[in-house]
Amino acid sequence: MEEQYHPSAIEAQAQQDWDTQQCFEVTEDTTKEKFYCLAMFPYPSGKLHMGHVRNYTITDVISRYQRMLGKNVLHPMGWDAFGLPAENAAIAHKTAPAKWTYSNIDYMKGQLKSLGFGFDWSRELATCQPSYYKWEQWFFTRLYEKGLVYKKMATVNWDPVDQTVLANEQVIDGRGWRSGALVERKEIPQWFIKITDYADELLTSLDGLPDWPEQVKTMQKNWIGKSKGVEMTFDLATAVGEHVSFDVYTTRPDTLMGVTYVSLAAEHPISLALAADNAELAAFIKECKTNSVAEADMATMDKKGLDTGLKAIHPLTGEEVPVWVANYVLMDYGSGAVMAVPAHDERDFAFANKYQLPIQQVIASTAKGDTEFSSTEWQEWYARKTDIQLVNSSQFDGLTFKKAFDAIAKALYDAGKGSVKTNFRLRDWGVSRQRYWGTPIPMLNLPDGGEIPVPMEKLPVLLPEDVIMDGTNSPIKSDTEWRKADWYRAGTEHETDTFDTFMESSWYYARYTCPDFEQGMLDPERANYWLPVDQYVGGIEHAILHLLYARFFHKLMRDEGLVSSDEPFKQLLCQGMVLADSFYLQNDDGSKTWFNPADVELEKDDKGKVIKATHPQAGELLMGGMTKMSKSKNNGIDPQTAVDQYGADTVRLFTMFAAPPEQTLEWSDSGVEGASRFLRRLWKTVHGHLAAGAVAELTTETVAALSDAQKDLRRKVHETIAKVSDDYGRRQTFNTAVAAVMELLNDITRNADRATPESRAVEREALESATLLLAPIVPHIAHALWQTLGNGDQVVDAAWPIVDAAALVKTSIQLVVQINGKVRAKLDVAADADQDSIIALAKSDPNVQKFLEGKEIKMCKVIPGKLVTFAVK
Repeated sequence: MEEQYHPSAIEAQAQQDWDTQQCFEVTEDTTKEKFYCLAMFPYPSGKLHMGHVRNYTITDVISRYQRMLGKNVLHPMGWDAFGLPAENAAIAHKTAPAKWTYSNIDYMKGQLKSLGFGFDWSRELATCQPSYYKWEQWFFTRLYEKGLVYKKMATVNWDPVDQTVLANEQVIDGRGWRSGALVERKEIPQWFIKITDYADELLTSLDGLPDWPEQVKTMQKNWIGKSKGVEMTFDLATAVGEHVSFDVYTTRPDTLMGVTYVSLAAEHPISLALAADNAELAAFIKECKTNSVAEADMATMDKKGLDTGLKAIHPLTGEEVPVWVANYVLMDYGSGAVMAVPAHDERDFAFANKYQLPIQQVIASTAKGDTEFSSTEWQEWYARKTDIQLVNSSQFDGLTFKKAFDAIAKALYDAGKGSVKTNFRLRDWGVSRQRYWGTPIPMLNLPDGGEIPVPMEKLPVLLPEDVIMDGTNSPIKSDTEWRKADWYRAGTEHETDTFDTFMESSWYYARYTCPDFEQGMLDPERANYWLPVDQYVGGIEHAILHLLYARFFHKLMRDEGLVSSDEPFKQLLCQGMVLADSFYLQNDDGSKTWFNPADVELEKDDKGKVIKATHPQAGELLMGGMTKMSKSKNNGIDPQTAVDQYGADTVRLFTMFAAPPEQTLEWSDSGVEGASRFLRRLWKTVHGHLAAGAVAELTTETVAALSDAQKDLRRKVHETIAKVSDDYGRRQTFNTAVAAVMELLNDITRNADRATPESRAVEREALESATLLLAPIVPHIAHALWQTLGNGDQVVDAAWPIVDAAALVKTSIQLVVQINGKVRAKLDVAADADQDSIIALAKSDPNVQKFLEGKEIKMCKVIPGKLVTFAVK
């Protein structure tokens, strides 16, 4: 064994051994307990970032630990390869998205291998491969045949320059996030999957996921948004064409007597019918089409509206109320009409004050300390359901929310104007995208209207990969030959929209179980062996959409007979972000120029605090503090640079030790250096141990003859095994596991006794245990040390160490001696000593004698395992 630790050579050898022996390739084995561990797969952007490294280190640690427990562990990896970023990159680099994507995959795969992640690469998949998306297309056609897929005109955010639909979050200040063009609200045909048919099950089955973070389950529950309310009808005083009434859904029927106007969405059929003869209204509707409909923007935007001149009839009082069109009412939610109760809804309150509309209080607070109602100053209690009663509400005065809900719902029902209804905030999943780099939607548009699914024998509908991106038109939309489907009927064309990329990421976890299966989407036998995923790891930013769609897809596959489980992911861990220092120059125009930390020279005070940051060319910089690693702040740390400098094990160790997995991790050069020092120290300790000579066998007889110090070290070893096992398994706090092994190494080096074969045997047990306990986190150095310590098998195949209960038994314990509450001595006594002998030993201590001399002992008591206490006078 070399005396010095050389991570690059050690890591290369370990990785070669793993590859040669195909250590991480697994097959189904019913004689073993299975464990499926999965990290959310990456988008092949070109380079790994530290968020990737942290995510995949977590799953690698869990996978290796579960494998050492004797389980059959599946730990696959693949690529979320479709999407708009590839199109943008292809345009920027004057290449095709496919070529750019595949080259990135090759590079990032090499990076993942250099970090020693134990992935089963035989199961690798990329969502842009026809062998993958063929079955997604087939499944979509099955859903269509079952009535779960439909096409309808839908209002979307349309970028007129990029010629594509934008998500709400891609509309910034009314403009497309990439083109900067003013976004339009446009109606185009879109494909939808009926996720709403599963809304109730998606909600209730969250309660069957005890190992998911409560925060994530709450976010999903709020997104699904089940509510109990009343759907009621407002008649129009004057018909608008065929429209004589409209429906409103509300969860607050108790406020019905406070309605002073009603608001319609700009896209409401009545609004559109009125706009045909009203230029002012038509212009307002056009303006509304440029508004962002992201919830955050809707909450803060200026509320605008236009009085239509129409009157609606209040369903209970018969009074007429004005009908407005308002920019804060969306057609996508409810019926696209809102009963406005400005006294008890904050948006209506702002709108009514702006347009001088009546504000009628119908709820009063019954809680002490609440302010009086004011029609000009909003208070939170105005919208409360608890500690309130109705006022100014005729026969309903004095009722609480619950009683008022029931009474007003009954009155509406009796009048034939409404009924109680359960509603969901969740809307059907729009899966159409007007982009090229995605899975072609497998439908045929018939020349005389209508559509049919592409038959199985014509799947996959291949996406051409050798294309030229012009930055405007989708290559498949402009390719008349690709669109032709004359094989079915003359004039028939392929659908040119592609799937939302959430489609691909909603079932990839299942395809990993049988990626080579050619007879169907999944092989049920293999899929049901591995599923559900036992441990899923990914960012909290995917808590809603990705996880919700994956849960929905799993239930669809279950109902198709492809899987037998109800949920895809048994246990979920959401890892925290990686933070790093940020540095910038303030520009004259108010903007900031950010500099990468690797290019910045730091000056620190004697306590290690940074007091000055300098760039070689730009000069002194301002410090932006610890922020999330991002391109915008230019503070990303290249994992490859860190691996090249310190080795993969050091990077892995730091990311696991610096913080618990679910918390943010602050990147620290000094912390990385500390992790490197620890590994060098571990290596040096093993080297010194081996140089000391042969070891004896630890038998029952030799263990019994060990010195107290040697027994103490063995006890420390097995206490550490117990703690680290709990940290890896139940608690998943890998930082405390590392800390425990660091503490053990301190004990090994502090109490190093290599004088006899028996003492060296105790140290050998300690070092082998430390190696095994660290193996999931630092597998390369553990691979080398395990073999160097004389073990024939690889550490990756070694069993997790077992706690020796006998070693935990203390032969002696330390007790504190107190006299009148003050510590006067510490005693080492036999663990099985009786009370009388302990008191006698305490009294014989010279310092105790000094404080007892000449005193009357009023009380003497032994508190087992802790102390001896005297009270004297």
